[in-house]
Amino acid sequence: MQLLTPEFGLLIWTLLAFLIVFFLLKKMAWPAIIKGLRDREQSIASSLETAEKVKAEMAQLKNENEMLLAKAREERAQLLKEARETKDKIINEAKEQAKAEANKIILESQAAINTQKMAALTEVKNQVGKLVIEVTEKVLRKELGNKEAQEAHIKGLVNEVKLN
Repeated sequence: MQLLTPEFGLLIWTLLAFLIVFFLLKKMAWPAIIKGLRDREQSIASSLETAEKVKAEMAQLKNENEMLLAKAREERAQLLKEARETKDKIINEAKEQAKAEANKIILESQAAINTQKMAALTEVKNQVGKLVIEVTEKVLRKELGNKEAQEAHIKGLVNEVKLN
C-alpha cells in the first residue's frame, strides 16, 4: 500500500529528480531531437519533391515512348505496305512475263505446226500427183495402145482446151 499512497518527502524528491532530468533534456537532448525532426522533415519534403519530379519525368518519358511506339508502328505499317506493293508488282510482272513467254511459245508452236502442215500437205500432194501420173500412164497405155486411138485422144483434148 505504500506505493499507492507515497509520503510527502518522496513526492518532493521525485518531483526534484523529474525537474532536473527535464531541464537536462531540454538543454541537451531536446535541441538535437528537434534538429533531427526538422532535418527528417526537410529530407522527406525534398524526397517528395524529387518523387514528384521523377513522376513528371516518367510521365514525359512514357508519352515520348508512346509517341515513338506509334511512329514505329506507322513505319512498320508503311514498310509492310511497300513490301506488299513490291510483292504484287513482282508477281504481276512475273505473270505478264509468263503470259508473254506463253504467247511467244504458242505463236512459235503455231508457226511450226503451220510449217509442218504445209510440208505434209505438199508431200501428200506430191505423192497424190505421182500416183495420178502413174495410174494415168497405166490407163493411157492400155487404152491408147494403137496410133489411131492416140490421135483421137489428142484431138479431143485440144477441142476441150479450146472450149474452156
